[in-house]
Amino acid sequence: MRQKPRDLSIDSDWLLSETEQFWEERIIDSLCDYIAIPNLSPSFDKQWHNNGYMHAAVNHVKGWIDKQDVQGLEITIHEIPGLTPTLVAELPGQLDDTILLYGHLDKQPEFSGWHEGLAPWKPVRRGDKLFGRGGADDGYAVYAAICAVKLLLTLNRPLPRIVILIECSEESGSPDLLAYMNALDPVIGKPSLVFALDSTCGNYQQLWVTTSLRGIITGELNVTVLNQAAHSGAAGGIVPSSFRILRQVISRLEDEQTGLITPDFLQEQIPAQRRKEAELAGAVLKDQFSHLFDQVAQPISTDPTELILNNTWLSALEITGMDGLPAVDKAGNVLRAFTKVKLALRLPPTINATLALEKLSSLLESQAPHSARITFVADLPNPGWQAPPEQPELTAALHRASNAFFGLPAMSMGCGGSIPFMEALSSRLPDAQFVVTGVLGPMSNAHGPNEFLHLPTAKKITASVISIICDWSEKAGEPN
Repeated sequence: MRQKPRDLSIDSDWLLSETEQFWEERIIDSLCDYIAIPNLSPSFDKQWHNNGYMHAAVNHVKGWIDKQDVQGLEITIHEIPGLTPTLVAELPGQLDDTILLYGHLDKQPEFSGWHEGLAPWKPVRRGDKLFGRGGADDGYAVYAAICAVKLLLTLNRPLPRIVILIECSEESGSPDLLAYMNALDPVIGKPSLVFALDSTCGNYQQLWVTTSLRGIITGELNVTVLNQAAHSGAAGGIVPSSFRILRQVISRLEDEQTGLITPDFLQEQIPAQRRKEAELAGAVLKDQFSHLFDQVAQPISTDPTELILNNTWLSALEITGMDGLPAVDKAGNVLRAFTKVKLALRLPPTINATLALEKLSSLLESQAPHSARITFVADLPNPGWQAPPEQPELTAALHRASNAFFGLPAMSMGCGGSIPFMEALSSRLPDAQFVVTGVLGPMSNAHGPNEFLHLPTAKKITASVISIICDWSEKAGEPN
């Protein structure tokens, strides 16, 4: 790798070329090996410690980092007994400041429906796309972070201290992260700038920054009407259907015609700034919503602004799993004893998820029709997040990076998903600025079949991170 002369300006063409070369020569092969490891998040692999896949993934990544020979970088795998491991890399700086980069290594389950020639643990590169579970969500992040640090050092300029934090329980709601944040507080310090490389992008043509994240409540809702199943002809009309009661109970929460969430405690006023962001993003994305995913049904609205706000600031319910029903080809004439579903309720970013869970449990379990037994067993609720006001210096750095590497200005928009880490860190760092971005764009399909990493976007985001850190370092190096 050739050395760039000391200069506070950045040759964007040089930087992007070096970044692309690093990705092609040093990252992609190792990322493919990471994709092949079925390191499911602990919610989906209760025996993760015994199975060894999570440790295999963490050790694989650490081994790769070691081979990059990043001068001064200290890499440590931290393990608290009973918790998933956390990888931390720390680069000492010359400036009195700290920058934090975040990602995760745990993955969602395989899911079904992968196209011919593709599979969750089989990395396949087709043109600009690298298919396989976890490449985009969120294996690429640690590789991008290390590439950024490596290239920053070639610029021969003063830098803040840089900390890279990679956890392994994000897809389970980050239940292990708080303990590590407490244990590693001296290492994390008080960063003035935080990058979270685990979010979405509206398209692959510019840099997208996430300004809000929804909270989420997940849990199992179970309706029981019998101790054991019975003949549907004998019991039908006498014993109520567990499915019908379940449908009634869910209707307390969701309007079955519109899909809108109706209880007042799940509503929130949308801030004017976020509505304006949605209008600007909608003008860019326009009719793209009809082909964001492999869709059969049309979007629920033709107004892109409304769709963005629906996705980022309104509560929304999804049934993500079901027990108690046999497969269709094995379904007999049986009145089933119970119906159990997994609920995923997304919350507006500013709603208190803990209080919402208390009210939700009461709503679902109280006044059971026909005195059926109804239980709602929830997971730990995850809070939403809203970015603090963006400093002008950061806004300028974002646009500069996006124009340099994508050819278009940066865009801001909320994200419909959740990153529990953000609220936890924001509460600790009220004065920090945040750059939440990622590669999860149209058809990338994280969590579903045929997940892919859009390689050009990953490379350009990496270069953008370098550029933004350089701009931020100039600010940190200015005399007070």
